[in-house]
Amino acid sequence: MLKNRPGYIVLVLSMLALSASAQKVDSLKKIDTATLNKYHIDPVKNTLPVRTRILQIRQEAVPVSMLDYNVNYWRKWISVALNFSQSANSNHYSTGGGSSSIALNGDFDYRTEYNKAPFDYVGELRLQYGSSKNKDQGSRKTIDRIFFDNKLATQMSKSWYFFGSLTFESQFDKGYVYNNNGPSLLISRFMAPGFLTESVGFEYKPSRFVDVRLGTGTARQTFLIDTTLYHNQPANYNVKKGKKFRNDLAFQVVATFVKDIAKNINLNTRYALFIPYEKHISYITHRVDAQLGAQVNRLIRVTVNGTFVYDKSVNGKPQGTEGMALGVVYRFPN
Repeated sequence: MLKNRPGYIVLVLSMLALSASAQKVDSLKKIDTATLNKYHIDPVKNTLPVRTRILQIRQEAVPVSMLDYNVNYWRKWISVALNFSQSANSNHYSTGGGSSSIALNGDFDYRTEYNKAPFDYVGELRLQYGSSKNKDQGSRKTIDRIFFDNKLATQMSKSWYFFGSLTFESQFDKGYVYNNNGPSLLISRFMAPGFLTESVGFEYKPSRFVDVRLGTGTARQTFLIDTTLYHNQPANYNVKKGKKFRNDLAFQVVATFVKDIAKNINLNTRYALFIPYEKHISYITHRVDAQLGAQVNRLIRVTVNGTFVYDKSVNGKPQGTEGMALGVVYRFPN
């Protein structure tokens, strides 16, 4: 046994060396990850049931307290203007001559509008009066007018309405024809003449600043409370001598244009055509009123007014008046 012991020792050492060598080779060998992934086992999922809900959107009635708002369908405008002009000359002014003068006139304009579909109401009250005084002469009226217009309409289509209107026109004070070589002639006063016009028909209103009325059924009453005017006014405003009233049936056209044509410049025009059914065509009357106003600042305004009238019952010739004024004007609302 002792003789063979070195051999056993050599055999054991050889086996240990071979085992170490084999482990070294195995540790350096590449690992095939694809093979590992092939046998990969996913972790076990949660076995508890999961409930999902479908998202739904629906209206819910939320209580809201009513706000204290009131809709106002009325619109109102008031304009008050006072125009003043003055000139002064020394005695024996040698350059151009002339006389001192002073003129003052007032203009009150009240407009109201109600607009709630399909109804539309427009009302206007215009009061104008002016007087001038030259040196060595009495006061003379320059402008005098009372105008009150009311119109109620119901909408038929986008631009067409059926309307009814009532209009009154007269003047405040006595009016004269002044003669240098004779006494002045009284030709008018309050309600001499005065006109009351009722009209129904169709209205064309393509925009807020254009309005055309076609009064297919129109009646106009002419009042003449002072019958003595016949002696000074031969046509007597188409009222028979000694009478105080006349009624005419007619076709009427009233067209208005009110718009700011430039910055701070407003144009206001009104044209009225009156065609009596029972009279000759020469008795057709025309009246044009136009006002061009330029707002200098919040209070100062320059205005140019013009009126053209052709009415055979007053005068067989066209008549006109024109004036320019600088004055103070205030509007509500401003």
